[in-house]
Amino acid sequence: MRVLILGGTGDAAELAARVATIQGLDAITSLAGRTREPSVPLGDLRVGGFGGVAGLASYLRVMQIDLLIDATHPFASQISFNAADAANEVGVPRLMLIRPPWEKESGDRWMEVDSVEAAAASLQNQAHRVFLTVGRQELAAFAHLEEIWFLMRMIDPPVEDALVPPGMVLCDRGPFTLNNERQILIDNKIDTIVSKNSGGEATKPKIIAARELGVKVVMVNRPAIPPGEQVSDVEGALAWLLDKLHN
Repeated sequence: MRVLILGGTGDAAELAARVATIQGLDAITSLAGRTREPSVPLGDLRVGGFGGVAGLASYLRVMQIDLLIDATHPFASQISFNAADAANEVGVPRLMLIRPPWEKESGDRWMEVDSVEAAAASLQNQAHRVFLTVGRQELAAFAHLEEIWFLMRMIDPPVEDALVPPGMVLCDRGPFTLNNERQILIDNKIDTIVSKNSGGEATKPKIIAARELGVKVVMVNRPAIPPGEQVSDVEGALAWLLDKLHN
């Protein structure tokens, strides 16, 4: 059986590696291509967009895909809706692998907002030195906040003509350690973190460090996702695949 994994997360890469060991399953991982040097998963790989629902549906047909697993980033909602529509159109079973969001704990100083724009608005007259960890494609929403200094962490640097808020760019890729995150907050005198609620362990240490140091966190809630079967971890996705393989 041929499986298309919509990837871009550590869970997707782990799933591809596990599927590569299962006889009778052949996986293709698709990456959006937004990261210049992505972590390359095991197995077949394609990079780039599909061209909307019609393009993805065509790909499913041409490549004779039997099963579709959406293991994209929790904030990549457009591809998730496209995948749902394309899979329904072609009649391919679809599963969403969605890691649980972080939950607020005792000692956390969170302000929860529903968009990056709302996060930017919440900073005005409330923050001075901000650790901005929402990715390079969201920088423009903060560019007008000239009175705030930003430490902007992302995998790739912004493009040359990008709108960027004042501050410093830090290019790095998780997973990050608690000691690393704690030191960043202390060394840069950070009073506020802006983060998407991505969930997972790779970037969670910044949330723990903020709790320890009493740093505020502006947490962007996840967008809506399409209805459908979902699991919260790689083991659940493997169980689903094996069930489809043997039934």
